[in-house]
Amino acid sequence: MQRHRSKATILSILSMGLGQIYNRQFIKGILFLLVEAWAVFYFSNNLGRALWGIVTLGETPRNISKKIEGDHSIFLLVQSLITLLFLVLFIIVYIMNIRDAYKTAQNRENGKKPNNFKQSVRYVMDYKFAQSFLALPTIGILFFTIMPILFMIMLAFTNYSAPNHIPPAKLVDWVGFQTFKDLLSLKTWSHTFFGVLTWTIIWAVLSTLTTYLGGLLVALLINQQGIKFKGLWRTILVIPYAIPQLISLLVMRNMFNGQFGPINQYLGYFGLGGLPWLTDPFWAKVTVIIVNMWVGIPVSMILIMGILTTIPKDMYEAAEIDGASGYQKFKIVTLPMILFSTAPTLIMQFAGNINNFNAIYLLTNGNPVVGDYQYAGATDLLVTWLYKLTLDQNKYNMASAVGIIIFLIIASFSIYNYRRTKSFKEEDMIQ
Repeated sequence: MQRHRSKATILSILSMGLGQIYNRQFIKGILFLLVEAWAVFYFSNNLGRALWGIVTLGETPRNISKKIEGDHSIFLLVQSLITLLFLVLFIIVYIMNIRDAYKTAQNRENGKKPNNFKQSVRYVMDYKFAQSFLALPTIGILFFTIMPILFMIMLAFTNYSAPNHIPPAKLVDWVGFQTFKDLLSLKTWSHTFFGVLTWTIIWAVLSTLTTYLGGLLVALLINQQGIKFKGLWRTILVIPYAIPQLISLLVMRNMFNGQFGPINQYLGYFGLGGLPWLTDPFWAKVTVIIVNMWVGIPVSMILIMGILTTIPKDMYEAAEIDGASGYQKFKIVTLPMILFSTAPTLIMQFAGNINNFNAIYLLTNGNPVVGDYQYAGATDLLVTWLYKLTLDQNKYNMASAVGIIIFLIIASFSIYNYRRTKSFKEEDMIQ
């Protein structure tokens, strides 16, 4: 007989808390009713404007001479997003209210007495503590991470850019995929985009490989038998990582200065001509790779040295018994163990280098300038170009489109390669 379940479910659908009250859980029911009362008050005042705002993005621009306050398209978009996210949360809570009433009524039909409020709290603390504890950070992620991402995606489908569509004096309009079409088809934009994208990929590959292989080489050298003062060597080689990256990059920027930098001065002492380290497009790219090795190799070195200490010695002894040479032991034992442990980290380093803002912006500011590029320089990555489009040029819609493309590149590469790693496959098999 499902009499209790039907009644409790219908009452919960009609209004939050009624099903709980029917199940004699009065305090819980009152709390649900208070949540619904707040929701009715909040959404009656905000939901209509939110739907209007997100559809129209405003209808009246500000006019100071006529004392017209007007609509601010971006404020409307943000406020609408917040209201709609609250609506999503309320719907989730409403569904939870229905499920709770249904399950409690089902227990009543099976002869179980419904928990009172104190027993319900104790049940949550004993069996649902993790879910309850994670609810608050989940809400924080929703509003402080997911909402900005949604906001960025929406901006890419508007004409929010200087000089003609900057609120509050001007309104912003929805333009669909026009921004992406301009980015990929207009020659001024597409030439810049594909040029910066190509360099971004080259930079990510080279910077990841050079720092990883350099860290591997240094770690193996220090770990060799017969090397004395290993602790001293580790300390010396980790200093570039210990110094704040901001200071290291700014110092390197002065050292590689073509006019008064000490590196060109030292080259002059040996009768060699100075190089345009930061002013020539090719040499500027070489410079950022070299400097990135200086600040990045210690990270890989520390990681790999930690892995080397965990490799069982009996594996090397077994290889020696089989007559393996030093190179064969490295190829058969050391390298597979290192790659197994560092493959996910290597993927993360590649993704991080695509967004390595500091190394580029602090060292070269994206320069030298390229004449036929649209607001970008020879060493600009997509992320530094996005920064310039946003803060220097107010091309928010184009910057949002670039941000979406960066996300798609990193997400697709990371997910695809991480799922192909042995560490992921073995973890999946264990589960």
